[in-house]
Amino acid sequence: MAKIVVLGAGISGHTAASHLRRKLSKKHEVLVVSPNSNYQWIPSNIWVGIGRMTRKDTVFPLTPLYKKKGIGFKQAKVVTFHPEGDAEESMPFVKVEYTSVDKKGQQERVTYDYLINATGPKLAFEMTEGLVPGTNKAYSVCTYDHAEHAWEGLRALIEKLKTSDERAKILIGTGHAKATCQGAAFEYILNVEKELVKFGVRDRVDVTWISNEYALGDFGIDGMLLSYGKDVMKSSDMLEMVFRDRGIRWITGAGVTKVEDGKAHYENLDGEYKTEEFDFAMLIPAFSGHGFKAYDKAGSDITDKLFKGFMIVDADYTPRPYEEWTVQDWPETYQNPSYPNVFAPGIAFAPPHTISKPRKSKNGTDIFPAPPRTGMPSGITAKLVADNIIESVNNGKITLPHKGSMGNMGAACIASAGYGATQGMGISITTFPIVPDYKKYGETGGRDVQKTFGDIGLAGHWVKLTLHYAFLYKAKMRPFWWLIPE
Repeated sequence: MAKIVVLGAGISGHTAASHLRRKLSKKHEVLVVSPNSNYQWIPSNIWVGIGRMTRKDTVFPLTPLYKKKGIGFKQAKVVTFHPEGDAEESMPFVKVEYTSVDKKGQQERVTYDYLINATGPKLAFEMTEGLVPGTNKAYSVCTYDHAEHAWEGLRALIEKLKTSDERAKILIGTGHAKATCQGAAFEYILNVEKELVKFGVRDRVDVTWISNEYALGDFGIDGMLLSYGKDVMKSSDMLEMVFRDRGIRWITGAGVTKVEDGKAHYENLDGEYKTEEFDFAMLIPAFSGHGFKAYDKAGSDITDKLFKGFMIVDADYTPRPYEEWTVQDWPETYQNPSYPNVFAPGIAFAPPHTISKPRKSKNGTDIFPAPPRTGMPSGITAKLVADNIIESVNNGKITLPHKGSMGNMGAACIASAGYGATQGMGISITTFPIVPDYKKYGETGGRDVQKTFGDIGLAGHWVKLTLHYAFLYKAKMRPFWWLIPE
C-alpha cells in the first residue's frame, strides 16, 4: 500500500488529490494536509470584490467532500520537512501543526511514500511597508475574506460619492516591485470601473493603474504578439486600447515601496521617487515561499536541497545572462532532484528565472514581475504529477512518462472586464507557449501567433461565468467531473 500526501488544497493540491483518488485503488491512501478548511475558486474573487458574488458562491467545505470520496484530510500547516525520516522514524515525513479549533497548536508527524508540495505562495504583504489588507484604504482580492473587505471599502466609497459632490481617486495594480498576478488586478480594475458607471459616479472618479510591468499587457510573461481579428497586435496595444476607452490612466515600471493612509509611494525605472494618492486601492502583494526548513535523518539542515525560496524541481537553475535563457531551463516533471518521491506543481515550484525581461531602476532596484504559475498551468502540472505518481505506484518504481514544460504548454485566460448579462464584457486571450521560445518563434515574439490570439466582447463574460460554475462542479467531484479539462 502506498501513501500519497498532498500539501495544500488549492487548485494544484485539490486537482492532484482528486485525480489520485479517482485512478488509484482504494488500498492506497491519499491524504491532504491544508491549513484551510475550505476550497475556494480564486479566479472569481474579483466578482466578490465588487459585490456581484459572495463567498458562498466561490467556497465550499473540504471535510464532507473528502470523507465522501475517500480522501484523508488534516486541517494543519506544514512546519518542517524530513525527507529521510529521523532517528525515531524510518519513513520520510513532514511535521505539521493543526489549525483546526479542536486540535489547534498540536503537532504531528505525517509519513508518506510520495509527497506533493502544493502549498502555493505566501502572500507577502509585509514586504511592502503599510500594505496590510483593509488598512490605509488599501485592500486585496487574493482570498475570499480579502475580497469581501474590498467590496465593503469600495461600496462605502460609492455610497459617499452618491450622496455628495466630492471627487475620488482609485488606484489598482501591484503593490511591490517584484509582484506577480497582474491579471487579477487587471480584471479588478475593469470591473470596478464598470461598477462606477453602473452606480452613476464614474464621472467623479479618477481611476489609475499602477504596475511593475515595463509595458501594459506584460502580465509577467513578457507580453505577447497576438492575432486580433484579421490583424496582429501587441498585447500592450490591446490593453492601451481598452484603458483609453475606459478613461483609465496607467503608470508602468513602478515598484511600490510603502503605503500610508491614502498614499502609495513608489520608485520608477528612471529612479524617481513618487507618490500616488487614493481614496481606495487594491494592490497585489509580492508572493514568496513559506520559509520552510528541511532536515536529514541526523537532524542536519538540508533546506538548500529542497528549497530555493520555492521548492527545487527538475529545472536548470544555472545562473545565466537573460540573453542565454531558454525554454529548456523550465521543469518538465516537477520532481525534486535530491528526493525523487517529492514533487511541486503549480506555484510551489521554484522557477529557474523570470519570464519577463529583468529590469533595474537607475538606482539599481529590481522592478519587474515575477513569473506567474497560476490558474491553468497549476491545474495542468498538478494532473501531470498525479499521473506520474499513479504510474509509479502501479509499477512499483518511480516512473515519469508524463512531461509538460511551460515552454511547450499553452494557456487560455478569460479576463472579466465587467459583470452583466447583457452589458458584461470579457477579454479572451490564449498564448502558446507560456514561456516564450525565441529560437523557434523568433519573428513573432517567442510565440506561435496562430495559437496566440485575443478577443473582446460580451461572449467573453459568458465564457468566464460558465467556467466559474464548471470548475466548481469539477472541484466538487460531481459525476464525470474529470471530463472537464484543467
